[in-house]
Amino acid sequence: MNTIKGPALFLAQFAGDAAPFNSWTSITAWAAECGYRGVQVPSWDARLFDLEKAAASKDYCDTFKGEAAENGIEVTELSTHLQGQLVAVHPAYDTAFDGFAAPAVRGNPAARQDWAVDQVKKALTASRNLGLTAHATFSGALAWPYVYPWPQRPAGLVEEAFDELARRWLPILNHAEDCGIDVCYEIHPGEDLHDGISYEMFLDRVKGHARANMLYDPSHYVLQHLDYLDHIDIYHDRIRMFHVKDAELNPTGRQGVYGGFQSWVNRAGRFRSLGDGQVDFGGIFSKLTQYGFDGWAVVEWECCLKHPEDGAREGADFVNAHIIRVTEKAFDDFAGAGTDRAANRRMLGLGD
Repeated sequence: MNTIKGPALFLAQFAGDAAPFNSWTSITAWAAECGYRGVQVPSWDARLFDLEKAAASKDYCDTFKGEAAENGIEVTELSTHLQGQLVAVHPAYDTAFDGFAAPAVRGNPAARQDWAVDQVKKALTASRNLGLTAHATFSGALAWPYVYPWPQRPAGLVEEAFDELARRWLPILNHAEDCGIDVCYEIHPGEDLHDGISYEMFLDRVKGHARANMLYDPSHYVLQHLDYLDHIDIYHDRIRMFHVKDAELNPTGRQGVYGGFQSWVNRAGRFRSLGDGQVDFGGIFSKLTQYGFDGWAVVEWECCLKHPEDGAREGADFVNAHIIRVTEKAFDDFAGAGTDRAANRRMLGLGD
C-alpha cells in the first residue's frame, strides 16, 4: 500500500488575467497559501507555461519546477485536455472545438488534427523533461454523436470509429513509451472513452498498450449512474491519475441523466464543490489506498453554486482529511504469539 500524495490543484479553472492567477509564480504562491502541495498544469495556457520551450529545453523545465518549489509546490502532471480533444473531432463539433486550436489551423480539420497530435507529443516530451511519470488528456470523439442508438446505428459504425481513434492515438502512445510517461485518459462524457466498456474497446484496439491508462474522476460516473467504487475494483491497475471532484444526481419527474438541455444549476446532474455532493470519497480513498495508488489526489474545482476560491480553499482541507497514512503494522500485532514452523505444525495436528 501507499499513502496517496496531496493535496494538489488543477489550475485550468483558476488561470486568468488578474493577479494572482496570471503568472506562474503568483498562482503557485496562491495555491500554497490555500494549503496545496502540488499543481496540475494546463499545458495550453501561455500565462503559466510555455509548451514549446518545455519540450525543447530541460533548463526551462528545471527553472519552471524551481520557481514552484520556492513556493512549496510540486508540479504533479501536465494536461492536454484541449489538445487531446482535437485528436479526434466529429464534424458536428468542428465549429465548437475550433477555438481550442492555434489560430493558424482553425477552419482546417486536417491541419488542426496534425497540430493537436504534435501538441500532445510535445507535452509528453515536456513531461519527461520535468521528471514526471503521468500525463492527463482527453481521447477526443468520433462516435459520440451516436451514443444513443436512435436512429439505429448501422452495423460497423462504432467499430469503425474506434478503429480510427486507435489509429490516431497509437503513435502518440508509442511516443509516450519512449518518454516513460503514462497517458491518462479522463473517462468523460463527450469523449469516446466515457465509461469502462468504451475504454476497453479502445484498449483492445491498441493491443493493451501499457501507456494507455485512466484518469479517474468519480463525478463523471455519478452523472451517468455508474458504480464508481466497483470501477476501482475493475480498473485499479490502469488508474494512474485521480481528480477529486464532487457531483450529485437528483432525478425528478421532469428530468434525469440527460438534463433536458438545462443550464448546470438547473440540471438533475450537477458538479459540486468537495463535500457538497454525493460522492463517497471515504470509500474512494480507501480503495485507491488498498490497491496501492501512488499518484496525487488532484482537486478539480467545478461547482454550479460556490465561488471557486472558496471551493479551492475548502478542497485542500477536504483532501487532507481523506488521505490515509498507511499503516506499517497490523492492528493485532500486540497479540502475536511469536510462533515458528514447528508450533504451526502442532497447531494443525501435524506433529513435529
